[in-house]
Amino acid sequence: MVQITHKVIETIRKNRISTSEVSDCLGKTGAIRGITPLNPGHFSVGAVEFVYAYNQSNWELHEQLRNPDPGKIVVVEAINCEDYGVFGSLVSKFLLLYRQVQGIVVNGLVRDAHTLRKENYPIWSKGVTPLGCFNVKNSEPPPKDILNRLHGIYDGSIAVCDDSGVVIIPKEHINEKLIEKLHWIELQEDAWFHGIDTDGFDTYETVCLKRYLDEGSVFNKYERLKPSDS
Repeated sequence: MVQITHKVIETIRKNRISTSEVSDCLGKTGAIRGITPLNPGHFSVGAVEFVYAYNQSNWELHEQLRNPDPGKIVVVEAINCEDYGVFGSLVSKFLLLYRQVQGIVVNGLVRDAHTLRKENYPIWSKGVTPLGCFNVKNSEPPPKDILNRLHGIYDGSIAVCDDSGVVIIPKEHINEKLIEKLHWIELQEDAWFHGIDTDGFDTYETVCLKRYLDEGSVFNKYERLKPSDS
C-alpha cells in the first residue's frame, strides 16, 4: 500500500494534476465541502495525517500534533468547535517549519489570519476568526461513531490541495486504475484545449461531440480517449 500511495502522490505532484481533475477521476467526489485556501497559489499533495479538535478545546489536538510525519498533509476535523478557531500561527509554524508537513487542512476555522497570510503558509480552512479554542482537557473523548467514521475517511488516504480547495482520495481508490485515470484525464485536457485553441471548435463540439476524435485529428490515434463502445 505504501508503494502505490507514493506512486499516486508522485503522479499528481509531477504533473501538477488539479483537484478538479482528481475529483473527476473519483466520479466528481472527494471534495471537503466549504474548504478554501487561506493563501492563493499553493499546490500540495501528500498522505493524510488525521487529527481532531473537540468540544471547543484544542488540548487533544496539541497532543496529537507532537510528531506528525514529515511530508504529510495534516487534516484537522473540528468536532463541535462551533465558531472557535482550532489554532493559529504558533501551531502552523511548528507544523510547517519544525515538523516539515506539506500543508494543513482544517475542516473548521483558524485564527491569527494576519500572520498566516504574511507568512504565506499553505493552509486550507473554512474561514478565519479571532476566537480560539480553549486549552482545557476534555473529560470524555468524542463519540466513538464519529471518530470511526472520520478514521474510515482519512486513514490511508491522500489529500490534494490547490486554489479550488481540497480533495481526499480514499484508500480504496489508491491503485493502478486511479493512475491510469489520472493519465487519461491529463490527455483529455490536452485534447480539449487543442480543440478550442488550434482546431477552432466551440465547447459543445469539444466536450459533447468530441470532435477531437474526428478523422485527421491529432488526437484520433489515442484509443484510450475513445468511448469504450467505439
